[in-house]
Amino acid sequence: MADRIRPRLLLVAGALATLVARAGPALAHAFLDHADPRVGSTVSSPPAVLTLAFTEPIEAAFSRVEVRDAAGKRIETGPLEHPAPATITVSLPGLASGRYTVTWAVVSADTHPSEGHFAFVVKER
Repeated sequence: MADRIRPRLLLVAGALATLVARAGPALAHAFLDHADPRVGSTVSSPPAVLTLAFTEPIEAAFSRVEVRDAAGKRIETGPLEHPAPATITVSLPGLASGRYTVTWAVVSADTHPSEGHFAFVVKER
């Protein structure tokens, strides 16, 4: 009987050891969760503010946001603001109709950098 129980105990012990040895959750990078205007959207009127919300808190001092028009010309924005731990905003001038590309780079609170870009369109008036 002990010969039949022993393999089962080894199997259960092995399964438990595997569960215990599994790595815990890794510290993630701060990725863009959502934006306003939304990624890829077409808006009917020019937005006054660009808001970027991330998946985890970020360090605003090490973050940047750049907006360019369809010709690649940089749009002057207001200073970067940090109204919530995982959110940054910049004010926008009166944008003309057209396509705009937003490029962002942030450093998460746990020091991992991430960056990306997206576009939105201001509908012709």
